Amino acid sequence: MKLRVGILGATGAVGQKFIALLADHPWFEVSALAASERSAGRPYGEVVHWLEDSALPANVAKIEVQNAHEALLDCDFVFSGLDSSVAGQLEEAYARAGYPVISNARNFRMNPEVPLLIPEVNPDHLQLIETQDWGSEGFIVTNPNCASVGITMALKPLHDAFGLELVHVTTMQALSGAGYPGVASLDAVANVVPFISGEEEKVESEPLKMLGLLTGNCVQPASFRVSAQCTRVPVIDGHLAAVSLKFKTPNTSVQSAIRAITHFSTPKEVSKLPSSPARALELFDDPTYPQPRRHVNLGGGMTVSIGRVRACPILDVKFVCLVHNTVRGAAGGAILNAELLASRGKLKHRSGVEVAGSAF
Repeated sequence: MKLRVGILGATGAVGQKFIALLADHPWFEVSALAASERSAGRPYGEVVHWLEDSALPANVAKIEVQNAHEALLDCDFVFSGLDSSVAGQLEEAYARAGYPVISNARNFRMNPEVPLLIPEVNPDHLQLIETQDWGSEGFIVTNPNCASVGITMALKPLHDAFGLELVHVTTMQALSGAGYPGVASLDAVANVVPFISGEEEKVESEPLKMLGLLTGNCVQPASFRVSAQCTRVPVIDGHLAAVSLKFKTPNTSVQSAIRAITHFSTPKEVSKLPSSPARALELFDDPTYPQPRRHVNLGGGMTVSIGRVRACPILDVKFVCLVHNTVRGAAGGAILNAELLASRGKLKHRSGVEVAGSAF
């Protein structure tokens, strides 16, 4: 019997990506949807402006949308694709009501008791949910910012092997990262916007938490420093990042860095999960790779592509990495987090809940 999924923010771009990726999922099925008051009380198919290339699943189209602010959902756990302006209040309310909350929003990412999770990078950080106290069995797990995901996955084998001291990164981020309708056409077409509000702060802080050490019931952030410049470019999907590194280990060669990336392997418990790609990291020799148009969908959008690993004349090594921002960087990453939780017995079938009336 599949676990029943509720989706908060179901009509938004991330909510839609959850629905598309969960179609025919072997473990999970969508049973409940919530959005704003203006969508509540009507079938999902009537209120959603469907953006996905795949067809809206017929069974999901018939589900009546509920007001996210007024109703608990009849499901076993929830995915949150909510905007950060409302995510904090609603995610906490669901956790206090006893639900596991797997969130794509930023609100709880840096909370010291909440895992900021990439299963291939820091699965041990799930221990943090044992310290959460919402007055119930509920808990919150977050996945990172869409740019932070690809960068952190690329840094993981290098930090493990040589230690990182300094990281400089410039991102070239796809338009879909801004949601829908996103960036105005006159700003996006044939242009680059050298600013994304709040993005540089996330890229500079989130990798430190994910690559930090779990000590007891807390994470000691990694000690390296990150400088980020984030830009919006006229690409539909795929965040590209140009990364330069200084290692703690002196005289680390380019070939040593390449070997560390090549030999990286996904933890065994993660590799068995339904959404886990055959290769978490794909390294290219072709100096013109990776490219968003050609490589963003590798591993079903869950593989991070790396190329142009070479010597840096200022630091030690530099490279380029690419991540699918709405799959690995958003809904797909959250689904993989949920799969890891389910494999560890942290997601369970719940008895029916009363959905009428306000829970907040």
